[in-house]
Amino acid sequence: MERTKLANERTLLSYIRSSLYLLVGGIALIQLEGFETIHYLGYVALFLTILFLVIGIICFRRLNKKLKIYYEQANSVPL
Repeated sequence: MERTKLANERTLLSYIRSSLYLLVGGIALIQLEGFETIHYLGYVALFLTILFLVIGIICFRRLNKKLKIYYEQANSVPL
């Protein structure tokens, strides 16, 4: 079960890494001079940054709750 917890943490870190890449890309697109027609892509990337973070945290917390319930049930079963 420890591997499952570690995999869940890796998945959360993956969401965070992706959102950071989107954040950097979005800021770069917004700051480009002479390319005002693509500034909207920067704002879309910033929105996706927030969305990725929220989805990642929700998935992480949901699986943590399920694992906690499973651990409690596994420990309460008499052998």
